[in-house]
Amino acid sequence: MPGRSRKADGKTGHPDGTVRACYRSPIGVIEVAGTERGILSLDFEDSAKAHAGLAAPILAECLKQIDEYFRGRRKVFSLVLDLRGTDFQKAVWQELLKVPFGTTTTYGAIARALKNGQAMRAVGGANHRNPVSIIVPCHRVIGADGSLTGYGGGLWRKEWLLAHERKHA
Repeated sequence: MPGRSRKADGKTGHPDGTVRACYRSPIGVIEVAGTERGILSLDFEDSAKAHAGLAAPILAECLKQIDEYFRGRRKVFSLVLDLRGTDFQKAVWQELLKVPFGTTTTYGAIARALKNGQAMRAVGGANHRNPVSIIVPCHRVIGADGSLTGYGGGLWRKEWLLAHERKHA
């Protein structure tokens, strides 16, 4: 498919079993990593990294779904994730998965959904540590006043992603 590199670290990949592939998106190169348990990370990179071999099946499906997302044809991802973090972080990431395509929420709303209304800053910290951006949609979290707040990929990308989702909602 256009815009993506279907190359990965081969069958064995990293000694821990991690395989990687890159996708050239409209907002920059994205590197996806996964294990036999699921997608481990999705990160923005300065340039595409060379990966030997064909993409592992789990990565091929992820690249397909990412491509569909950027083409405006996918609103919900159906991928197995291998999320690694504290119990609190994982709870925040599960709440992020509930935020519908084309909408936004606030740190306070997520804290309240977790029955801990005072945990807004902790929610922000967990949001910042989300290893699978876009798929776990941390870009959909905004400030209580409606302002765009931090995004690991840069605020310009967050703004692009939100506009893209509004356009295709």
